[in-house]
Amino acid sequence: MAALFPDSFYVQLRDWFRQNARALPWRGTSDPYAIMVSEFMLQQTQVATVIPYFNRWMNQFPTVQSLAAASEQDVLSLWQGLGYYSRAKNLHWTSKEIGDRFPDNLADMKKLPGMGDYTAGAILTFSRNARVPIVDANIARVLARLFDFQKPIDSTDGRAKIWAYAAQLLPKENAGEFNAALMELGALICTPRPKCAECPVTTHCLAFQAGNPVRLPVKLPKAAVTQKVERALFISNGDLIALVQRTQNPWKNMWVLPPMTHEPDVLEMPVVSHKYGITRYRVTLEIYHAKSTAVGVRWCNPLELESLPIPSPHRRVLEALGSGVSQR
Repeated sequence: MAALFPDSFYVQLRDWFRQNARALPWRGTSDPYAIMVSEFMLQQTQVATVIPYFNRWMNQFPTVQSLAAASEQDVLSLWQGLGYYSRAKNLHWTSKEIGDRFPDNLADMKKLPGMGDYTAGAILTFSRNARVPIVDANIARVLARLFDFQKPIDSTDGRAKIWAYAAQLLPKENAGEFNAALMELGALICTPRPKCAECPVTTHCLAFQAGNPVRLPVKLPKAAVTQKVERALFISNGDLIALVQRTQNPWKNMWVLPPMTHEPDVLEMPVVSHKYGITRYRVTLEIYHAKSTAVGVRWCNPLELESLPIPSPHRRVLEALGSGVSQR
């Protein structure tokens, strides 16, 4: 395809990136494993949140082989607090599939667990400077504005068009740096409320020239949020707390407070409640004291509570109840 923008676009974006790029711990390395870990963690999670998790992870699992040899419980325990635990499981399974050699092409990379178009392409372009397009939320926003794209970017046709723009914009050389620069532009300048006065490529931006960058990108209407109530039991025996292991998603194989299987008495009040969001649900987690002896539970002391993989909502209510568990 013919180039869409002149050389000045690439030079201005490159120079801006080299002067303003954030010093992130997964930058400056060509290690595909470190890049893979960062990309799995960054899915639906902000950079500032990911950085300490990434550093702890690489300290405990410095190679893909060390991750492959780890137990799922250790993996989930180190991941807890990041949410979307299927990412951790996919990362663990992927490490077992990789063995001693990372795939060197997009088709093979996408065969690995949890590898969509973006993640597979990001690992290849950032570790091997591969000339492959990538589109995350930041890049999609930049491209929608650069091309004054008026259709929903999360529709089937809109998504395909944004990916086509990303492919057509790729330079012949240094594609990895270009992709990183485009992503950084979206993270720092071309944000939901764009800082057009600071943008290095406004002369090439069709939305800026049309005077409507803030209205883009267009997205489909959001699905309605459903309110939901979950109830669980706080059962203690001295300093021991009863937990059960989940057998289904969400939080499969993680440890939670035992579910309450009956409706509470009209006079019975929760001792603590916590609201959290998951997919399209807004959940109120209500915790009730139970005095009866629990059967089929694991009795955990404070040290075990610290080391077990416990999802954040349950960890937060345990902290609120003074059980000795802390947030991570």
